[in-house]
Amino acid sequence: MRTRLLPLLIVLMAAVLLALGVPLAVSVAGAQQQNVVVDRIDDTARFAALAQFVTASSGVNDSASATNERRATLSRELDSYYDVYGIRAGVFYGTDTPMAHAPRDWYLPETGEVRDAFEEALLSRRSHDPRQVWPWQRNRLVVASPVIRDGDVVAVVVTDSPTGPMRSRILHGWLVVGAGEIAAMLLAIGAALRLTGWVLRPVRVLDATTHEIASGRLKSRVAVAGGPPELRRLAGAFNEMADNVEDVLEQQRAFVADASHQLRNPLAALLLRIELLGYELPEGNEEIASVQNEGKRLAQVLDDLLDLALAEHAEADLRVTDIGALAAERVAAWAPTAAAKGVRLVGDCPPTTAWADPVTLSSALDAVIDNAVKFTPEGESVTVTVTADGETSTVVVTDNGPGLTDEELTRVGDRFWRSGRHQNIKGSGLGLSISRALLAAGGGSLSYRHHEPGGLTATVSVPRSPAS
Repeated sequence: MRTRLLPLLIVLMAAVLLALGVPLAVSVAGAQQQNVVVDRIDDTARFAALAQFVTASSGVNDSASATNERRATLSRELDSYYDVYGIRAGVFYGTDTPMAHAPRDWYLPETGEVRDAFEEALLSRRSHDPRQVWPWQRNRLVVASPVIRDGDVVAVVVTDSPTGPMRSRILHGWLVVGAGEIAAMLLAIGAALRLTGWVLRPVRVLDATTHEIASGRLKSRVAVAGGPPELRRLAGAFNEMADNVEDVLEQQRAFVADASHQLRNPLAALLLRIELLGYELPEGNEEIASVQNEGKRLAQVLDDLLDLALAEHAEADLRVTDIGALAAERVAAWAPTAAAKGVRLVGDCPPTTAWADPVTLSSALDAVIDNAVKFTPEGESVTVTVTADGETSTVVVTDNGPGLTDEELTRVGDRFWRSGRHQNIKGSGLGLSISRALLAAGGGSLSYRHHEPGGLTATVSVPRSPAS
């Protein structure tokens, strides 16, 4: 859920920051250009005042030398302006003839922005504000102001500025804005991480608790604290459901255990009476022998039911255990039984430690090896191999028996299930269920798969380190 919620929040915050940052960047560029335009307007106004003084000195009472001196002063000002700022500037009469200009090889072009600004100023209007210049453009900035004497436009002051410094300042302003946007985005991502963590913390706790309950730790519960109210209500409902499920399972276990225990005494008395009755009948009577066998089978089923109820309720006594030594011990214990049936029982059990309950693991290995020997034909072999892989130690029991079909393989270990092809073989169908429940209590597992070319492979897995 976090992988879906977090990108959505980041995209929304990025869109908000972008919506704020773009107008801010445009405003920075506009402000920088406006400052330059205002400076050029001030400069053209100053040059226009000097040019007006030159034109005003052209009257009959002024000498030619005074006019030339004032025009020279204007030329020096324009030259100095160009030398210092690199800005081309000039004062031109309406006939395009320059009064003064710098540099000396710069004249009014026939077309372009300079010509348009000049024509606009001839109409006694200051030229329009130039178009916005962006950092990737190499445009020039043109400003023109009219020189007015006695209400008439006698000349026009034109400045043609390079935009490099202005574009540099705009770019610098954009970098500052971008850095601020990035910093704000990082803060927003941090806030989003904290927010999603706060919102989803109850979900993570709920998920972990669900996994614990599914693994058999039915006492696990969710702490109803923190998070949105909806998730707190969900946690409360989950705890209530877990309590009800635990009560139902506990009642089921108690019923199975009590029923198995209560039925054993009447069944023992019934088997005793059947045995006494057998003494009154001729020796070798098949009917009485069949009844005795069925009675013993029912007693075994009741014992297995009681063991299963205890296994599902018992806590595992986990400790560091030498799996290799334990498996070798069970192989040695089952070797006479396998030899009596004509089956070779082979063990490859190097020393390997794991975190397991020795009694539980012994019971599980007994059930698996018994199952393998039971279904392996005479003359075949059963192999027990102990290995360690990463965080898990395994005991693999492989037989060369008839094996199971794919459909049967999915049901192996179910309670009371037995293959239809092996109903005549002694068993209750509960041994593997008991083993699986005992292993699960300690974090272990029991699985089956096909063995080629024939037979079955059972894998008992236990962790090499204690569960967190």
